[in-house]
Amino acid sequence: MADYGQFCPVAKASELLSERWTLLIIRELVLGTHRFSDFQRALSRISPTLLAKRLSQLEDTGILIRKKPQGRRGYEYFLTAAGKDLAPLIEHLATWGMRWTRGQLKDKELDVNFLMWDIRRRLQLDALPDGEIVICVIFGELEKHKSWWLIVCDGSVDLCTENPGKDVDIYINSTVRSLIQIWEGKIEIKRALNEGLISTQGNQLLAKSLPDWFGICKYAHIQPEPSTIQSR
Repeated sequence: MADYGQFCPVAKASELLSERWTLLIIRELVLGTHRFSDFQRALSRISPTLLAKRLSQLEDTGILIRKKPQGRRGYEYFLTAAGKDLAPLIEHLATWGMRWTRGQLKDKELDVNFLMWDIRRRLQLDALPDGEIVICVIFGELEKHKSWWLIVCDGSVDLCTENPGKDVDIYINSTVRSLIQIWEGKIEIKRALNEGLISTQGNQLLAKSLPDWFGICKYAHIQPEPSTIQSR
């Protein structure tokens, strides 16, 4: 952990929060992630060892608490009062990032795991019909995890990379880059459909209402500034 040797509150806070992956773990906690396996799905590029270390550090500093769920293996992680007080910081960082750092997407930034995990939690369930709905998203350019299944049932959404053996209600075909651009609000869904950046097959009602229920970024409405800061 960094030690800046200053009593300044910015320095003291930075000592706790500036470790790699720490703010993204807090982001996930703010967004409702609690299980170790779900952190791994949202942060697929962090090793299990480092994730366990960061969670332990956050517990030691009083930002989160670890609880044993009834009748289940493993632990769940929840923000303490100090951790919850970081939620506005995450909000401001997200807003700032959308406004000032939305430059050209680099290939290394095309994280399909995070994309699909956030689409899963951002699905607008009220805009979907009742009953079980199975959505299959296909990325034709990928060799691994080419197809992703979203299974909506009883107010919850499961995300699978293995075929669940269920009848699919709607297929969505896209590239990872195009779907990220839709997710971040750079391209509207209707425009993407008209330009062939994505296509659908299956239930026509679901296809027609796609802009209403598809899960895009919470901050997609924030317009970027003309001169954005280029990430390294």
